[in-house]
Amino acid sequence: MADYHFVYKDVEGASTQWDDIQRKLGNLPPKPPAFKPPAFEPAPDPDSACKDKSWIDQKTEEELEDLEDDLDDDRFLEEYRKKRLAEMRQAAKVSKYGSVMQISGSDFVREVSQAPQDVWVVVLLYKEGFPECGLLLRCLEELAVKYPATKFVKIISTDCIPNYPDRNLPTLLVYNSGAVKANYVGLYSFGRRCTPEGVALVLCQSDPVLNDGQSVDDQSQKAVLEGVRRRFIEKVVTEHEDRDDGGSSSD
Repeated sequence: MADYHFVYKDVEGASTQWDDIQRKLGNLPPKPPAFKPPAFEPAPDPDSACKDKSWIDQKTEEELEDLEDDLDDDRFLEEYRKKRLAEMRQAAKVSKYGSVMQISGSDFVREVSQAPQDVWVVVLLYKEGFPECGLLLRCLEELAVKYPATKFVKIISTDCIPNYPDRNLPTLLVYNSGAVKANYVGLYSFGRRCTPEGVALVLCQSDPVLNDGQSVDDQSQKAVLEGVRRRFIEKVVTEHEDRDDGGSSSD
């Protein structure tokens, strides 16, 4: 008959009285702590999260569009969702511009005539080596940064219009919805001294050409126009004061 030796193994962490005595005498290592499983925590449920403005702010544009039919019972959140979506789309549109882009004749239809209907396009016809063109270009570069939702482009005059007379340079064309809304031939169109403030005032005389990216309604467009007028007046006043100061010091 086989000789079987059984070794009894107690529950992990359990101990006999004999083991306890041996541990007190130093013959056994300290008793390991009893195993305790980690507390159960259910996985977070996105649908049960608190839905407030911060919850909306964390959503991407695509996620906000997907929520269109899910917030019908919460009028406040649905209105805030629409507001955030409009802000995101406006910010995306603004990020496209902000500088004067060089285009060629083959680019004109795509970049100007086919621009979105809510975007105003200012086109500079110019040639290198003409001081007047350089002066107007510097003004437009400053306006492009200040009004990044308005599209500014520049093109060599004869690339745009074959045999265009150099005497007409610089020329500005203003487009919207694929049509020419205004044109300004020569630097004199912008006053005795061509400044960014003066150019802005001329561009906004009849249409809301300049857009700072925050103008989403008629009221905010009026605010942009008032800002253009205010900066122009401040510029004129400053120049007069500088001339008066210069005359006084020479006396």
